[in-house]
Amino acid sequence: MEQTMTRRQARENAFCAAFSATFQPDAPQEALDAQLEAGELQLDAFARKLLDDMMAHREEIDELIASHLKGWTLSRVPRASLAALRIALAEMLYGEEKKPGVAINEAVELVKKYGADNDYQFVNGLLGTVAREQGAAPEEC
Repeated sequence: MEQTMTRRQARENAFCAAFSATFQPDAPQEALDAQLEAGELQLDAFARKLLDDMMAHREEIDELIASHLKGWTLSRVPRASLAALRIALAEMLYGEEKKPGVAINEAVELVKKYGADNDYQFVNGLLGTVAREQGAAPEEC
């Protein structure tokens, strides 16, 4: 029987899986699969959907992130920020709920918890810009 968890916990677990996959950039799916097989993470249907969407659209998501970097390359983005951005963008662009404000807030909280001191500002700014470009109303962000 699948364990039910809060959306916040599901996002955090998906974030942790996405973060670990950044250490194997040439084989991220294999890294995720190994982690799941080892039972290191509990993922409910929502977390699995986030990861599936992130992996299915990884090139598009990374291109979108890279297009918003000013004077940086994707390889310079801290791993925690990159994982949070990927998960949030997967939810914002490919998720069923279309609540960009929630995805942005959760990504910011994850980066505050796991990232460097001011990384959350970068994540918030990039995701907010993408949300506005996608036509999300300001009150939704």
